[in-house]
Amino acid sequence: MRSAKIERKTNETEIGVEVNLDGTGSFDISTGVGFLDHMLEQLSRHSLIDLKVKAKGDLHIDMHHTTEDTGIAIGQAVAKALGDRKGIRRYAHAYLAMDEALTRVALDISGRPYLIWNVTFSRPKIGDMDTELFREWFQAFAMNSGITVHVETLYGDNNHHIAESCYKGLARALREGLEIDPGQSGRIPSTKGSLSN
Repeated sequence: MRSAKIERKTNETEIGVEVNLDGTGSFDISTGVGFLDHMLEQLSRHSLIDLKVKAKGDLHIDMHHTTEDTGIAIGQAVAKALGDRKGIRRYAHAYLAMDEALTRVALDISGRPYLIWNVTFSRPKIGDMDTELFREWFQAFAMNSGITVHVETLYGDNNHHIAESCYKGLARALREGLEIDPGQSGRIPSTKGSLSN
């Protein structure tokens, strides 16, 4: 199984993450940030990645460090579980409709991290969570997983739907891109012969 554990501790946060890329989408998530928990549950369920996240952070200050550091730890765990990336489909995309919102996510599991984020929110918060933190999470995940991630909300009005369509879109693209491709016969899907980050 392609699985990994990460323990990350700083003066701001203490985070434990476990992933199984060949799972069933089961999750056990507690970050102290309710809306982030909801988004990570969607990520797990729709990617079929089993995900455990336990985070304690300086929420008395704000949610920034916990959100960003959770993205870092999950990204590191995914990269570790991927290993040399042999046999994966590598490229994937998803269009995710959620009521009136439509988001497109495209990715390259290349070992070269990058984020394009074309998502706009009309409110500064969803519940207690600052909407600017969604980009921070995606940036942290992309940089630490070694995945190029493009996220663009094509249209939408409801901020909850927009955010959720981003995470579900990432989940569906990851599900395809991480899948083992029978046509690759265990080869690294690159003419360079390496996809390590």
